[in-house]
Amino acid sequence: MENRELLNIAVKAADDKRAEDIVVLNMKGISLIADYFLICHGNSDKQVQAIASEIKDKSEEIGYSVKRMEGFDEGKWVLIDLGDVVAHVFHRDERSYYNLERLWGDAPFEDIRSELTP
Repeated sequence: MENRELLNIAVKAADDKRAEDIVVLNMKGISLIADYFLICHGNSDKQVQAIASEIKDKSEEIGYSVKRMEGFDEGKWVLIDLGDVVAHVFHRDERSYYNLERLWGDAPFEDIRSELTP
């Protein structure tokens, strides 16, 4: 499977659970960890968990195994390692505190509007 296809599935899964402010950073050539970082947030611990579960479930449905999921029980910052795509699902308050978009400010944003529900 191509990385972009996996990314699109993760973005759609987050959008389906009403994740807010979904952005994707293109990490190619910037980080050895992954090609893409998906960053989004929910407004409650339960919503964060629902978003993370949906990303995990939709990825597994297409035959992709989740390498690791961290922080699910707390529901504040869930990291889902899909290999070349790493999803960061934050609680609203945690997202502004960690501000990954600023931390990785040299990474270009990917255009994902076509994957989002209008």
